[in-house]
Amino acid sequence: MLNLRSTIRYTLRQFRMSPVFTTAATLTLALGIGGTTAIFTMIHAVMLRSLPVSDPALLYRVGDGDDCCVEGGPQDRWGMYSFPLYEQLKAQAPEFEELAAFQAGGERLSVRREGSPLAAKPLRSEFVTGNYFSTLGVKAFGGRMLTADDDKASASPAVVLSHQVWRTEYGADPTVVGSSFVVEGHPFTVIGVAPPGFFGETLRSDPPDVWIPVQQEPVIAGSGGLLRQSVAAWLRIIGRLRPGASTAGMGPRLSGVLRRWMEHDSGYPSNWMPDVIRQLPKQVINVVPAGAGVAEMKEEYGRSLQILLGVCGMVLLIACANVANLLLARAVSRRGRTALRLALGASRRHIIVQALVEAILLAVAGGIAGIGIAILAGRLLLALAFGGSHFIPISTLPSPIVLAFAFAVALATGIIFGAAPAWLATRTSPLEALRGVGRSTSDHSSLTRRALLIVQAALSVVLVAGATMLARSLDKLEHQQFGYVTEGRVVVSLNRPPATYTAPQLAALYRQIEEGMNRLPGVTGSGLALYNPLTDNWGELVMVSGHPAGKLSGESGASWDRVSAEYLQNLGVALRRGRYFARSDNETTEPVAIVNETFVKRFFRTDEDPLGQHFGLDLPENAGTFRIVGIVRDAKFAGFALRRPARPMFYVPLAQNVPYKDALMTRVELQSHFISGLMLVTNISPGTLEPVLTRMLAGVDPNLTINSVRTLAHQVELTFDQERAVASLAGLFGFVALLLAAVGLYGVTAYTVAQRTNEIGIRMALGADRGKVVRYILRGALINVAAGLALGIPLAVAAARLISSQLYEVSFWDPLALGVAAGALAACAAVAAMIPAGVAASISPMTALRTE
Repeated sequence: MLNLRSTIRYTLRQFRMSPVFTTAATLTLALGIGGTTAIFTMIHAVMLRSLPVSDPALLYRVGDGDDCCVEGGPQDRWGMYSFPLYEQLKAQAPEFEELAAFQAGGERLSVRREGSPLAAKPLRSEFVTGNYFSTLGVKAFGGRMLTADDDKASASPAVVLSHQVWRTEYGADPTVVGSSFVVEGHPFTVIGVAPPGFFGETLRSDPPDVWIPVQQEPVIAGSGGLLRQSVAAWLRIIGRLRPGASTAGMGPRLSGVLRRWMEHDSGYPSNWMPDVIRQLPKQVINVVPAGAGVAEMKEEYGRSLQILLGVCGMVLLIACANVANLLLARAVSRRGRTALRLALGASRRHIIVQALVEAILLAVAGGIAGIGIAILAGRLLLALAFGGSHFIPISTLPSPIVLAFAFAVALATGIIFGAAPAWLATRTSPLEALRGVGRSTSDHSSLTRRALLIVQAALSVVLVAGATMLARSLDKLEHQQFGYVTEGRVVVSLNRPPATYTAPQLAALYRQIEEGMNRLPGVTGSGLALYNPLTDNWGELVMVSGHPAGKLSGESGASWDRVSAEYLQNLGVALRRGRYFARSDNETTEPVAIVNETFVKRFFRTDEDPLGQHFGLDLPENAGTFRIVGIVRDAKFAGFALRRPARPMFYVPLAQNVPYKDALMTRVELQSHFISGLMLVTNISPGTLEPVLTRMLAGVDPNLTINSVRTLAHQVELTFDQERAVASLAGLFGFVALLLAAVGLYGVTAYTVAQRTNEIGIRMALGADRGKVVRYILRGALINVAAGLALGIPLAVAAARLISSQLYEVSFWDPLALGVAAGALAACAAVAAMIPAGVAASISPMTALRTE
């Protein structure tokens, strides 16, 4: 122990005597360790961390399907359920102490404090059963949590606020608990505040601000409510296992309950049943651990985080190789001293321990500095990946697990890059003490240094090529043909009008809103829609008149949107044939529709003229509902499908109503008239427009609240936040890798010049001019780079193949990306090698021959 302490003190003294070396090595390692730790912080938060609840190991989710947010048909791998189905499953799962249901998607509701002069706020809500908090084991921070007594139709309406919204929106006012709030026009009492750090059962950006008993859903949603709809699956289920109980056999049993329900109690339309029965064997419920909650973000971001972890791992390897080269050069420069120590009786073990201690101390210093880099890199990643979010429940501060990871990485790094110098330090012959360093007869480290340099070059090629491919893929995604104009368009996400509005009142409301938008200075056009592009997706089964009925198992579905008369033309969706909607398409005229080109290809033969044809939704008797009056260019409205060809889509007028006889279709029709999207043709900035719009809407109805105001171009950018985060960080780390490789090449080349000072002097004394010396040095450097390229390009192709699912219209062997990587490395290498080559050419032969 005493020897170890003295070795550490000696090493620290050596560091103080070599500040440039110490700083360069520490910063190099900090970049690699910090980047790797930052990504591990995200992986731990997104994929590994348990919910902040009581005994999370006892929590299980009933169903592992990841569909969202309302589903009306077979799901195969189920994860969402209607409330009636939840009640049946609950009755057949006695292994659970409690089984709670919660809304899959959540939505923003207009909320204002009763008696407050402040405008209503759009808060994200989640409907939950009364046993939700007791199932999770969450206690109130203030007041109390919801109970089964609160989750009754006859109970006084009550809500629980999140700690985050209570603190940020209501100033942590303790009088909020017990006060009355107006939610979508209905009075509710705030009975409690959730504890800090609890953001629900699902890790996601903008988690719930308010939890509402599921029995109050019909109060808020009105006649379009989902609670008693047997067909509509909109709830997820989580349960707490009884002590000593097991989930063995539960999945098959609950799958049997599901299949019987689908066949007898689901309420699916009769024309669906042959397909439903045929698909029954594929319908399964898996009971899976839920200690980490619903893995929504894990499914969405897991692959990207794995890619970034691989990128950071390669940067760390390059950093290790770089520092190993520095230590090798340092060891060789001190080999005379080492040889003398060996000659005087120092043991090889002591030499190895000292070299390893030096490496590990450098790595620990790099790890400490890397923690700061990890925090900054984590914040950068969150800012890039969640640019459109108001709040992200992920901390970039290192947890004990993350700190342990950083320490383990630093320790492993020190051992990895310190092993070679430690081993080579013991291979010095004592005879070297009698010989000048500049006249060494051998250098055992030369081959190792070249190998490390080639590894750095190869890995930098992999990173730069991969980053270039990701950047090109992002560029192609953002500049693809969306089918509408993104410039000069502002889209507004609006909280839907309260469910208390009747159809005539909605029509009058929409006229007022549209007239108000058109009167705004600088606005040249506007439109209203059920949803704007890239914000939502509604889909139904299509039945074409005169064609066989569509089947659930076939490609018979289409997306659709409900829009105002001038929405499509103001959005810039090009008309191919027929006409756009007109103001005469209203509640007094025949229902009409406009379809896109893919819809025509999907549902009509090439010898059929779609104009004038009729189609309908879901049921064969509805096949004659809509008459097609126009065909427009394909437009991509579904944000989740931007990597695929355009989906079949149709549009129907906001001003028209279809009097369906079926209760389910009546609900769909009613809900589709509660819009959430406004669109304006203007060059006014969203920041200037938002307060004007807010005042205009408040004058129409104070319960109307705005969620966001963005340019459509910005909405497109936000859709690709994840891709941009990965491409940006990969590009940043690729640049760092290239810089480290160039520094490594410079160091090795400069060291080679220093070691061959005698040889260079002899060459110049024998007549070699400066040009030949420069070419000689450059040739040696570029041979190493060429070897790195020969190794790196195949590795880059192999690595790109692994991430090919993340690339859009870019091949994994993309010649441009590979050329950029090779050219960047060659250019950096040439610059890095020119400096020591110039130094070599300026050496005086007489000075060189006197060098020891």
